[in-house]
Formats: sequence, C-alpha cells, structure tokens
Amino acid sequence: MPNPSRKHGETVCCAGVTAEGEWKRLYPIRFRHLQDKFNRWDWVKFEYGPPKGDTRPESCRVYEDRLEVEYPLDKKERASLLNPLVMPSTKEAAVRGMSLTLVRPINPKFKYRRKPLALIAAEREGYRATLRQTSLLDEELTPIEPVPYAFAFSYEDATGKHTMQCSDWETNAAFWKLRKTYGEQGALDHLSKTYNEEYPRKGVAFAMGTVKARPRQWLLLGVIRLDKLQQTSFAF
Repeated sequence: MPNPSRKHGETVCCAGVTAEGEWKRLYPIRFRHLQDKFNRWDWVKFEYGPPKGDTRPESCRVYEDRLEVEYPLDKKERASLLNPLVMPSTKEAAVRGMSLTLVRPINPKFKYRRKPLALIAAEREGYRATLRQTSLLDEELTPIEPVPYAFAFSYEDATGKHTMQCSDWETNAAFWKLRKTYGEQGALDHLSKTYNEEYPRKGVAFAMGTVKARPRQWLLLGVIRLDKLQQTSFAF
C-alpha cells in the first residue's frame, strides 16, 4: 500500500527490471496513478534524475509525468528475464552491494491476522491526513481504506528460516477485490490457497528491497508467480 507523505502524497516505490536485467527503483509514483497507468508485467519508458539523499545504486527519481506504458511482457519471456536475477538470499544480495533482489522461498507459508482496531484507525487517519495536504488543483480523491488484516510469510532460504510481513500492495488490492465476491473469510481462504498451494506448486519468487532510512533492513515488496527454469546459476 502507499506510504502517506506530506510532500508527495500517496506515493510508492516501484521496483522494475530493464531488458538488460538491471534493477531500477522508481520514486515517487503516485499510488492511484500506478493503479491506472501500468501493471506489474508492463514495459514502461521513463525519464529520471539522481535521487535526493538516497545512495542505493538502483534508485531513480522519476519524472512521473513523462512515464509511458509501451506494451506488456509476453508470459513466455517472464522466466527468462527474471530467473537470472534470483539470489539464494538477501544476505548474498547485500554482499554484492544490491538493495533489490529476487529470492525463491523454500516452503513458503502465507499467514494473516486481524489488525488491532487502534492500528486500523491510525492508518485510516494517515491516509486522510495525506489527502488534506494535497493541492486544491488536484483531483478530489476518496481516502484509501486500510486492509483490516496484516499479511506475512514464513519461509526458508540459503541462510535459514524467516518470517516477514508482506508489503505487496497487489495482495492488499486482491483482498478487497475478492471480498466483494466471496466475503471476508472467503477472500482470506482464496489468498491462502493461492499462496500456500498454487504458487509454490507452479513457482514463486519474492521481490525484496531495503529501506532508505535503514539500508540493512529488507522488506518483502512483492509476491511473484514465476516459473522455474531447469538451471539457475550464480556468478560468484
């Protein structure tokens, strides 16, 4: 979900990959524009400059008004593009000086728990406060409603067992969409089946990234359905 910002409003960092297999961190992207402009597997063209106060090598300060969607990446090309970027762990990625990476989780288990009412209220007020900061010239927007559940994954990688909160905004969006059709528990059951059965069976990768203020802290930014290739090699 977007992080409320007094300066940039409802903004998100978007992790992307170039055709040459280079990671790029796009910021600031307005969350509502993200939903309207492009999808996860779209090729996009954009202009950018150096980020302010962000030394992470992949980071770009995007000129959002110049961002253009070109065309979607063919499904057959997804694995060949992203599998070479998979690391055995975030620790290995950090050793290489990376702040974005893919990790294939071993035995991933999707979990959820209901958020305390106080936390939901605080998140709701955060989104409303953000909108109060917007310019009078901006389009009037309805405040975002926080998802009432916290999502997380337990999994293993080359360094051992981990549990991480899921910060994938598409998972939150899927919850709201599924709830309209199946109800709240039905939506949770559907997500559990998808992430605990379907994705592990077909192939799944976690998109991981660090935090600007805490560069050693890694977050689970995206849950990606990604076929495995027969051979994946790492250049040490």
